[in-house]
Amino acid sequence: MELRDVEIFLVLAEELHFGRTAERLHVSPARVSQAIKKQERRIGAELFSRTSRTVRLTEIGRQLRDDLRPVHAGLHASLDRARLAARGITAQLRVSMLPFNIVDLHPYWKAFRSRYPHWGLQIRQTTFTDVFGQLRSGAMDVVVAWLPVEEADFTVGPTLCTDSRILAVASDHQLVGRESVPLELFAEFPHSTALGLEDYWEDSYLPFHTPRGRTIERIAPAGTADDLISMVGMGEIIHSFPGHVTRYWGGMPNIRWLPVPDLPAMTFALVWRTEAENDLIRALADTVRDLGAFRFDQQ
Repeated sequence: MELRDVEIFLVLAEELHFGRTAERLHVSPARVSQAIKKQERRIGAELFSRTSRTVRLTEIGRQLRDDLRPVHAGLHASLDRARLAARGITAQLRVSMLPFNIVDLHPYWKAFRSRYPHWGLQIRQTTFTDVFGQLRSGAMDVVVAWLPVEEADFTVGPTLCTDSRILAVASDHQLVGRESVPLELFAEFPHSTALGLEDYWEDSYLPFHTPRGRTIERIAPAGTADDLISMVGMGEIIHSFPGHVTRYWGGMPNIRWLPVPDLPAMTFALVWRTEAENDLIRALADTVRDLGAFRFDQQ
């Protein structure tokens, strides 16, 4: 199997969407479909179950994904180490982020690089799909995630930031004009979800029920922040976000932002797999502790 075909398979296994996979890999959807069909012919079984609406991994597809992830990660790690060694960098720490505020967290990244110039630091925005799986597979070393994270094999490190909550709605939505939106009203409109999230973790971001016990409906899953805001702008859903997103999306003419006073603030912290802890992870954690956490609404 060619390396590009492996990458296509793994990204499709994550996105479960041919179009998004093509966008991420900068290829055509036809190229994605061709690669998957070729792999299925070689293996002699379907890797994905497809309908006009959904794409899902088959049992064989899940097995292949689990087998290929560490191999693919190891190959890329070997190539990265060789490139870094040529620049005098002896190791690299890979950090994925769920919040959108990479720029706001630059003081942490700059301090780490200043303290440890012989180590590389790679910061990447991650998708919402199977976030914990990225750590367990070794694809990422650390994730900046909202709390609580209650995985037995993970270590929750220092907090970076805390942020209030806001609701995004389309500019012509019936909620526009309100000064704020109570959580109880969330039950009257559809929201989105993401695949592969632990129930308790998803509930901490967007509760499954209102304070009175009404169900907060989830419809089509979203893989990225861009997917979410596009669905909001088209009026398909309403969706809550941490308040800092207005720094990046605040000027969108088709979106309105409304406070949600009865949703608790979100806290983001470093999280890593306990068994994978090393000198680089400890150094980043110490750097964050030294600089201290901050609140967006106090900046």
